[in-house]
Amino acid sequence: MRVSIEKMAAQRHLEEGFTLIEIMIVVAIVSILAAVAYPSYQEYMLRSRRAEGQAFLNEAAARQERFRAQNGTYTTTVSDLKLPYGDLSERGYYKLAITSANGYTLTAKRQGVQKADKKCGDLVLDGVGKKSLDDHNGGTVATCWK
Repeated sequence: MRVSIEKMAAQRHLEEGFTLIEIMIVVAIVSILAAVAYPSYQEYMLRSRRAEGQAFLNEAAARQERFRAQNGTYTTTVSDLKLPYGDLSERGYYKLAITSANGYTLTAKRQGVQKADKKCGDLVLDGVGKKSLDDHNGGTVATCWK
């Protein structure tokens, strides 16, 4: 009994490709991986932007000390510090505020997408180097100032 060429070609065509079930399994696996990875990625991005805020506060504190050495007093005006990007951090995720009470207190207030950082809130650094948080939801200085 000879199998015709058309039958062989038709049978081979049926064996090529993936079945719908196989594709659905792959989609389900990729979806599960994405559901696990995306929140971790978001947390990583918040932490990296927080590092920008910390560096911003440290630079502002150094400029405050320089201002005091030159003028005999601390400033409450951000423009007096002559920061490279004015009152915003390099990428604009934080805005600087200065308050004065026996020295100075610098606050990096969250801006734009960084407002999603409810856990750590705004970063605060005072004139004696004490780090703290403002407007936060459960974060600690130890975890938010790493």
